[in-house]
Amino acid sequence: MATSINKTVLMSGADYFDVVDLNAYSHNIEPVIRDKAIIEFTSIRKALEKAGVTVVKVDAPAGCQDGIFTANWGLCRGDKVIMSSLPGPRKAEEAYAEEVLQAQGKQIIKAPCHFSGQGDALPCGNYLFAGSNYRTDPRMHDFISQELGYEVIDLETIPERDANDAPVINALSGWPDSFFYDIDLAISVLRDDLIAWCPDAFTPDSQAKLRALPIKKIEVSLQEATKGFACNLVSTGEYVIMSAHAPQLQAAIESYGLHTTTPDISELAKGGGYIRCTTLTLDNQ
Repeated sequence: MATSINKTVLMSGADYFDVVDLNAYSHNIEPVIRDKAIIEFTSIRKALEKAGVTVVKVDAPAGCQDGIFTANWGLCRGDKVIMSSLPGPRKAEEAYAEEVLQAQGKQIIKAPCHFSGQGDALPCGNYLFAGSNYRTDPRMHDFISQELGYEVIDLETIPERDANDAPVINALSGWPDSFFYDIDLAISVLRDDLIAWCPDAFTPDSQAKLRALPIKKIEVSLQEATKGFACNLVSTGEYVIMSAHAPQLQAAIESYGLHTTTPDISELAKGGGYIRCTTLTLDNQ
């Protein structure tokens, strides 16, 4: 029988939320309506609590436009956390995140190279779906395996390309970019025996790795993954808090007997984040 997941999560707030051109979703957007972002954040928190999730709420890090996205603060397992090493515009979050997680009783482990935390490293039982080349250096995979004991499934999503079909390098981070810059935009864990994933988001080699895994899979369309942030959800194994703009995935999830809640999100999407991004799981086992 599948076990409960995401029972305790860390959330901060949208107090300072704004958008810098840090990913492919934030190009040429309308200005953020912060009051609306705060309402959206609150609706996510309330939906999680209604689903039985314990939410540990901390203040948003002062002046940090992306401080709402706690998933990128680290990766927890048991009493350990590997801290993230974030791109330049988010560096100011790191010291605060370490202080917060230390206060939660976590043993702090520093990442040796750039790493995007749980946003780019999703536990699924003893598997860990880990991104490569965009926000996470591939050298992190062996490090995570050694420190936390996961069987790391290293995955690569398709790059963003310019008019000449050359990979786009983000001007702020200096790293390659992708519409799926963090793996939680392309894959989600619904139970430890069930995932949802967008095949078109991944390179052929990564598609083959995922298809070979002995777990159930729901396929997500590229349209719902990119326009509806379909994969960026939080599941307890029984209740799923997910996008209101992914009806095909919602129907597929419900066909497995899971219950869905769909807060309507628009402002957070301007920064390339969604529901999963606002939560860091504290009790991965």
